Amino acid sequence: MTDSTEAELLELTRRLLDSIANADWATYEQLCDPSLSAFEPEGRGHLIEGLDFHRYYFALGPSSSPRNTTIAAPHVRLMGDVAVVAYVRLVQSILEGGKTVTTAFEETRVWQRQASGWRHVHFHRSPCAPAN
Repeated sequence: MTDSTEAELLELTRRLLDSIANADWATYEQLCDPSLSAFEPEGRGHLIEGLDFHRYYFALGPSSSPRNTTIAAPHVRLMGDVAVVAYVRLVQSILEGGKTVTTAFEETRVWQRQASGWRHVHFHRSPCAPAN
């Protein structure tokens, strides 16, 4: 894999996470394949298929409190026309009362190179265990 391909995939992943944080449905829909599949906490153990499930959360709008998202320790693996981007997503936010909190999720994003470019086709997101 070339450094430019890795950089492109990390940039696409950053754009995807920014679209989620900003409730930017147009960008999210542009980056995702319509058949996107996912395992995530909100699915309560069920495989989510398609974009409709995700659209609900975007319709709620962005968070009213400031947030910062960090992609920690990213790992990119290219397998032909498919790439896997794995990392820990750290989200810093402010709770009511002004207390700051950081949440962490282990995420794996699968991208497929299609005629129109890289499209996000599957992800798995799990909360990290609390630090002791």
